Amino acid sequence: MRAKDAAAAKGFFEDALRHDPDNAEAHTELGAIAFFQGDCASAEPHLRQALKEKPDLDKVEALLSVCERRRGEPGGQADMEHAFAVLKDAKLRTQIGMELANDDYKQGELEKTSAILQTLVTLNPDNVDILFFAQRVYSELADQTLNKLAVLSPNSARMEQLIAERLINAGDLKDAIVHYRKALALGPRLPGLHFELAEALLQDDENQAATQTEARSDLEAAIQAEGDSPNVECELGRISLLQANVAEAMSHYQRAYAADPADVQAQLGLAEIYQRNGNTAEAAKYLRMAVKEDPLDPEPHYKLALLDRQMHANDEEKKEMQLFLDLRATRDKVKALYQEMNPQTAHAQPADPGTH
Repeated sequence: MRAKDAAAAKGFFEDALRHDPDNAEAHTELGAIAFFQGDCASAEPHLRQALKEKPDLDKVEALLSVCERRRGEPGGQADMEHAFAVLKDAKLRTQIGMELANDDYKQGELEKTSAILQTLVTLNPDNVDILFFAQRVYSELADQTLNKLAVLSPNSARMEQLIAERLINAGDLKDAIVHYRKALALGPRLPGLHFELAEALLQDDENQAATQTEARSDLEAAIQAEGDSPNVECELGRISLLQANVAEAMSHYQRAYAADPADVQAQLGLAEIYQRNGNTAEAAKYLRMAVKEDPLDPEPHYKLALLDRQMHANDEEKKEMQLFLDLRATRDKVKALYQEMNPQTAHAQPADPGTH
């Protein structure tokens, strides 16, 4: 078996059974050889006998459940789902999960397929085939949900909000703002709307005084409607910094950090303020927090590299700058792919992939 000579191994296992017909290991191996050759009819008797001798062989039970399901035997589906839920062997669990997901997908069971794929992505975060399958299913679920919403409530605030979010992802901030305003006119108390509009306004043109005023008003409305949050406080801090009100910005970022010490925007905001005030040690502390919290975000690495240069930490500066360059190159590739998928927005400034 180690030499991958299944035919020779099969002969020896059959010889073993002639000497010891109840040998669980030989039955297991013969069942596995037949299974992986696609011969479930030959695999099943061996797998059943192995389980009869040793009922706790979870891998054998899993292979048997797959054979039962493939051959349309009663209980195969339930046994296979049970095996997928309890198996410890990641490779076999992945194979069983993919069979279940493929069958559920063929039957149009998108929700069941999605639940299985979430587990498979966790088990295999870098498996391109699983990621592709998951993306297809998630996209179909999203489209299915959108179609249902469009039929049930085409002129609702939620429909306008959804349109706005899709426009944000396509990089069309100006049209997104139009639809956010329509959504607010239809449902001024809907959670998230005021914050999302404020965020879109600042992304579109944060340097205009009128934009800052409108965004601040929406953020204050969000607090009135839903209560305070780190996200809202960080956006208020951003506006205060744009207006050169450093003390007010510090107050907002401190509130955000107190509410959630892991909030990267709060950490970055505090770092910027401490750096402006000449306190490089505190600035570096918060930037290192941000890098640790979100190591794939290029911005904290870039800011920490500049601060390391200022502190003459040359080795640290080189390391952080290289990380920044690598991450930015990767992000640029992803943005280019998004533009290829959305050619009508090729001249727009796309939002970072994953926004909303």
